[in-house]
Amino acid sequence: MSQQRTGPTDGPDFPDLPEATVARLPEYLRALHHLAEEGHDTVSSEGLAAAAGVNSAKLRKDLSHLGRTGTRGVGYDVTLLIDQIEQVLGLTHRRAVALVGVGNLGHALAGYAGFGNRGFRIAALFDADLGRVGEHINGLVVRHIDELPEVVQEESIAIAVIATPAHAAQNVADRLVAAGVTSVLNFAPCVLNVPEGVDVRKVDLAIELQILSFHEHRKSALTGLPVVQEPGRVGQDLQRANRLGGEAVGS
Repeated sequence: MSQQRTGPTDGPDFPDLPEATVARLPEYLRALHHLAEEGHDTVSSEGLAAAAGVNSAKLRKDLSHLGRTGTRGVGYDVTLLIDQIEQVLGLTHRRAVALVGVGNLGHALAGYAGFGNRGFRIAALFDADLGRVGEHINGLVVRHIDELPEVVQEESIAIAVIATPAHAAQNVADRLVAAGVTSVLNFAPCVLNVPEGVDVRKVDLAIELQILSFHEHRKSALTGLPVVQEPGRVGQDLQRANRLGGEAVGS
């Protein structure tokens, strides 16, 4: 998709970036902020790559899309690179975010101070539960979901977080889109159907754990070590093995 390119002469301000590069830029930004806090003025590609958890060739290719090649023998200027990545990610001002669903997860997200350091502010909290409406969380009052359209307009909110149960998520997404929200971060364990032009990112903790379980299972298979099981499961498996063994003897 072609996008307008504007900005300084040493590199495009809004380049057409591969999705994989976009996904890694926040990691570079996190590492750069940490380096700046430690007093570093410059960083080599190898040093930044190690801090971000990628290989240096991939990092250099990613940053070349921004027009940054670094200076031989010096590396990258930390402050300038922070500014450019924040510019590309649209973090030059704190973006207002709406959070829908203030159960256990939503409550924790509403109180997370790290959003402010990353360029975002939770501007509004919503829930359909009348028992939660009016609750104060981190300086904000929980509003009823019916107030969504007017608050989205008042706060100029384009990004929203859904932290509701799965059965309510699609309805919430529909209401967010109708109110003018165009980007959604979905914590509900379901797939959302949204119109073209609305971006959805899904965070499913159970899926991430299942992926880690696969890697543990594979490591066990490669090393020949037994898979660690829950005590109850071990007993069930032993009973099943004994039953199958008895059936085999009797056949």
